[in-house]
Amino acid sequence: MKENIHPKVYKATITCACGHEEQVLSTKGEQVHVEVCSHCHPFFTGKQRFLDTAGRIDRFRKKYAKFEQK
Repeated sequence: MKENIHPKVYKATITCACGHEEQVLSTKGEQVHVEVCSHCHPFFTGKQRFLDTAGRIDRFRKKYAKFEQK
């Protein structure tokens, strides 16, 4: 069996934008930041939440507005 082929594993803290923190094993590093987790995602909570990150919906509507006019 080959030696030293596995990545280094860290005890990482994943921090969500909602404030929830989770301790996991990760190869990415010791601090990982995410926007949505299982504590605030609508699929897991059953609550509808409107997320508009950096105006993506506005950009989409502006881009495809010419098709709606026809």
